[in-house]
Amino acid sequence: MEAVILDRLTVLGHPGRMAVFRLLMRRLPDDVPAGEIGRALGVKPSTLSVYLSALAQAGLVGQRRQGTSLLYRAEVSAVGDIMEFLLEDCCRGRPGLCPPLPSPSVTGRRAVPDRKYNVLFICSGNSARSIFAESILRDMAGDRFEAHSAGTRPYSELNPFAVKVLEDKGHDVSLLRAKNVSEFQRPDAPEMDFVFTVCDQAANEECPPWPGQPISAHWGMPDPVKVEGTEAEKALAFQQAYGALRNRLLAFTALPIDQLDRISLQKAVDDLARSDAGEPA
Repeated sequence: MEAVILDRLTVLGHPGRMAVFRLLMRRLPDDVPAGEIGRALGVKPSTLSVYLSALAQAGLVGQRRQGTSLLYRAEVSAVGDIMEFLLEDCCRGRPGLCPPLPSPSVTGRRAVPDRKYNVLFICSGNSARSIFAESILRDMAGDRFEAHSAGTRPYSELNPFAVKVLEDKGHDVSLLRAKNVSEFQRPDAPEMDFVFTVCDQAANEECPPWPGQPISAHWGMPDPVKVEGTEAEKALAFQQAYGALRNRLLAFTALPIDQLDRISLQKAVDDLARSDAGEPA
């Protein structure tokens, strides 16, 4: 086993291979096409093929074929093996030297009674999907959650189709605005308990670690802004995005968050990404 772990550490020691692995970890539980990985990282296909081959041989990445495309995913169990090896071998199992990750549901701040959970939804433009999620969660469970949204490259204005859907559903849109994710990385920003990316492009981008080790997950779904066709077809795409997010948030707010340890809670929010996208609500 030691030889396997050392090989994995060697493979991850290369910055290019590490960048690929980081992206696939951010995109869990998705299987990501090689072409999308290359475009996101700006890596030539021939170079990316070498990186993926090395990661796969080390057991860090799995692959499957879908039609003519190869899809890749990070093998989380391999990360666990590395961490266990480092704790047991290098640290000799001494928690004082190598303390394990915190075990409370989200962070040690869970002990504060009646405190709301801070939740941030991120997409690239912050004009539709992420503001849907912010509005839905605020109205669905505002007594338990403080909902926020932001974009990695936000538009200057919210999408008019998105605003109309929210108004038609009875949401107050007066306080909504497009925000840059950097607003939530300032020293005076609220500390997040949950961070969800709701578009693949945002998940593909590097983001600094969030203070407090929030639970994070990727809830990617198609971008209604990119749908072409008639006004009715565009409106339907926004309705479908709203319905899919509402269904996921219904399941999320039903989770017994205070009763779950961190591992169980992470699995639960990851499982929501695998759930059926749902119908318009």
